[in-house]
Amino acid sequence: MDIHVSLTGRRDLAAGIYRQLLDAILDGRLRSGERLPPTRELAQRLEVSRNTVAVAYERLTAEGFLVTRVGAGTYVSAEPLGRLRSRAAPAGSDVLPRAVWRTLAVPTLNGSTVEYDFAVGVPDGRFFPIETWRRLVARELRASAVRSARYGDPRGDADLRAAIARHIGVSRSVRAGADDVLVTHGAQQALDLIGRVLIQPGNTVAVEEPGYWPARLLFQSLGARVVGVPVDAEGIDVSAIPAAARLVYVTPSHQFPMGTPLSLARRAALLAWAERRDAVVIEDDYDSEFRFEDRPLEPLQSLDRGGRVVYVGSFSKTLLPMLRLGFLVAPASLQPALANAKLLSDWHSDLPTQAALARFIDEGLLARHVRKASRLYAERHALIVTTLKRDFTPWLRLVPSAAGLHLCALSTVELGPVVAAARSAGVAVQALRDYHLGKPERHGLVIGYGAIPTERIGEGLRRLRAILASRERPRGGGRRPH
Repeated sequence: MDIHVSLTGRRDLAAGIYRQLLDAILDGRLRSGERLPPTRELAQRLEVSRNTVAVAYERLTAEGFLVTRVGAGTYVSAEPLGRLRSRAAPAGSDVLPRAVWRTLAVPTLNGSTVEYDFAVGVPDGRFFPIETWRRLVARELRASAVRSARYGDPRGDADLRAAIARHIGVSRSVRAGADDVLVTHGAQQALDLIGRVLIQPGNTVAVEEPGYWPARLLFQSLGARVVGVPVDAEGIDVSAIPAAARLVYVTPSHQFPMGTPLSLARRAALLAWAERRDAVVIEDDYDSEFRFEDRPLEPLQSLDRGGRVVYVGSFSKTLLPMLRLGFLVAPASLQPALANAKLLSDWHSDLPTQAALARFIDEGLLARHVRKASRLYAERHALIVTTLKRDFTPWLRLVPSAAGLHLCALSTVELGPVVAAARSAGVAVQALRDYHLGKPERHGLVIGYGAIPTERIGEGLRRLRAILASRERPRGGGRRPH
């Protein structure tokens, strides 16, 4: 055990060593059963006499904090001390973050689970081919043991960028080569890099209302004035985007959280608006991989002829969130700045994991995994749709959706209390109000089906219906929520 002991001056050195070792024991840095260095070794390191260290050890031993084992050394006592105290950094009451961080309402991500978990944006980890992935990662760790001693390209592994370009070119018709792709730690880092490059404090950024709150809060943290733009059955209302906006964030493939796609007419209108206003559009292709009916519309990026769209994608839903792998495709004019922002942020993403994902894509394993997972998610999607239409019509109206890992259902009343009661009953759903920037104009529930096993859906929805039925009678005889 390498112990840090700091001695200043030459007075009562034994007492100084004693106090610092005692503090380390009481706050848990030195744990029960850990071996301390021999008195001779510590004395040499501190440049004091061996007797000075021995006096400190003997005092701690006499007080029961240390024990000596003949021929083995000195150890922290394994007996419960009953005096452990928490260790904390200095309060720093005069050192404060920027004002935005004192007012930004970032939700606490609760890792606790419930029996019937309709979590939003979470895939089923049981589908992930873990043994195949383990083999690919192990291969890269063996092959790159020497190469990984060097830093990598901030843009990402060259093979992975080429594999991503081919994958999104075939599956989504995105126009990109390897040099156009930048690998990130998920979609959230992609948004952060774009914001760093494009947003100046006070700039107006338009987001969907309701919409993806992590993006909204990120832009606010960068000093932007974030404005919500209403979403209807065709997606974001382009006519309502503020003229001052220089950045627009949209989820056109599967609007989050409503689930409706951006119509082709609206896509054309948004691109024309961006061209007129000299603005940039961030296209977050949220949940586009899992589609159960209808052909997907062309991405904004493939329709863009003016270089106004930055395309963002992630493997968090198709593979596992814990891998933290995503990417962005940007116009050539932004690529150098984005690569530099990535370097200054964290230099590069994990190299063996990137190389393993490149092989996973190139060997056809990603496409196979998406096909398998899509069939299973389609079954859950259909079950929830059927149940909501059959058993929930007095309270909820389903918003049509043909893709993704969640559904949205609208209500005529605020459902916050229902969400809380449901959690108490072991059912986790989310209120639509949580995705609004301002005062919600619509109420409802957002119901995910990525994390919950198919066999638990029926009972989970039965409990949810019982809570809705017990709280109040249906209002307006099934009146359609607006």
